[in-house]
Amino acid sequence: MAYCNFWVGLLLKICEIIMKDSSPSRRNFIKKLTGSTFLLAAGISAEGKPQFEQLPLRAKPLPANDKIRLGVIGAGIMGYNNLDTALQTGSFELAGVCDLYSGHLQRAKEDYDAGVFTTKSYEELLARKDIDAVVVATTDHWHDKISIAAMKAGKAVYCEKPMVHKWEEGRAVIDEQNRSGAKFQVGSQRVSSIVTEKAADLYASGELGQLIMGEVWYDRQSALGAWQYSIPRDASLETIDWDRYLGDAPKTAFDPVRFFRWRNYRDYGTGVAGDLFVHLFSGLHRVIKSAGPNRIYATGGLRYWKDGRDVPDVMLAVLDYPATDSHPAFNLQMRVNFVDGSGGSQKIRLIGSEGVMEIGGDGVKITRSIMPEAPGFGGWDTYNTFTKAQQAEYEAWYQQTYPEKRASMNEPKSLEFLAPRGYSDHLDHWNNFADAIRNGTPIIEDALFGMQAAGPALLTNLSYFDRKEILWDPMNVKVI
Repeated sequence: MAYCNFWVGLLLKICEIIMKDSSPSRRNFIKKLTGSTFLLAAGISAEGKPQFEQLPLRAKPLPANDKIRLGVIGAGIMGYNNLDTALQTGSFELAGVCDLYSGHLQRAKEDYDAGVFTTKSYEELLARKDIDAVVVATTDHWHDKISIAAMKAGKAVYCEKPMVHKWEEGRAVIDEQNRSGAKFQVGSQRVSSIVTEKAADLYASGELGQLIMGEVWYDRQSALGAWQYSIPRDASLETIDWDRYLGDAPKTAFDPVRFFRWRNYRDYGTGVAGDLFVHLFSGLHRVIKSAGPNRIYATGGLRYWKDGRDVPDVMLAVLDYPATDSHPAFNLQMRVNFVDGSGGSQKIRLIGSEGVMEIGGDGVKITRSIMPEAPGFGGWDTYNTFTKAQQAEYEAWYQQTYPEKRASMNEPKSLEFLAPRGYSDHLDHWNNFADAIRNGTPIIEDALFGMQAAGPALLTNLSYFDRKEILWDPMNVKVI
């Protein structure tokens, strides 16, 4: 106990000295340290070694006695993934499953309940009075139509990202949520992450200084990561309702590849932009409280996965963000690479005038670098070309303009916050959805937020295929 008291007292004394510095960013950085019991025990490294703090878990909401009865529309990979997570919350129970492939419906009976209601008609599922909420985890080209129908039917809606297939469809979803007052949440789970929440706190406290630019990427190196999904041997017109699947997409002959690997085709999916760019936009916008960019340009190509798909496997975008009350004007670089020889990675990296923030799935790290007020002279500088007399005169002026200041304590150069092992932001996202349904808690990733992430993602596709710059109005979610 005496040992711990010694370190606590020493740390507080150090902070008292450092806090005398008038720099707001310096005071904010120290507050992050003194607010952590872990760092109090570990002390501060004068050598600038990284300091670690484990992020606290949110308290899990206690499920009510009455379960929220959930219907799943689209029981593919994300449909099952969402269902499993929803059931883990303790707030939901399965009430029905809709899918266009008979095998998915049979699997639902095998895994969950042999007597569960199943259908190939989403209208039939929405008509049931014993269903309170639905997951819309279909192909992208069905998202808007089913979401709007579900809200009109009085259901709460969890819609997979991207919220819509085409940017023009977004306004109708927003309007229906506003008209009906339905609980509507888009499924980009990092919006609910404790990592994203901590990053937002750090950004708001000024840890980066002025935001200058961002670098974000989501790279993969695997066949499944590139959507080379397995196709069941019984896939046929007898087991798949192909005509219903096509919906408003162009009519084409039955092809099981276009059904099970739909992300590869523009008729049904939105490519890397709608699948992965939208995650990056959602996380970024949550951290800096942004409505989105106003200028978008994208390029890329189909470099490796030449399997008949009509979307690129490499895409790069550059975007301009206008100044708002929550952030200055800055530039963003965005990338997805489906044949990344380094093994794949994902990150949001924000670069400011006084530091860099790196946000990953399991933590956020701040690395600080602050330029001194005095610019210095000599080195690679015109000073070395001055005459001896001019050098002496310049030195005298410099010392008068930038007098030497009293020495200050060294600060840690980096600070890292880590999520607990096994943490699931997807579970937090579903807990937030349940809380909104039960208690009316506001949803962060509602239809407007979802469209402000989906819009620029979809417009990178438009820019890529039309080979042009796109101007976007993020507040009114429309192309200019």
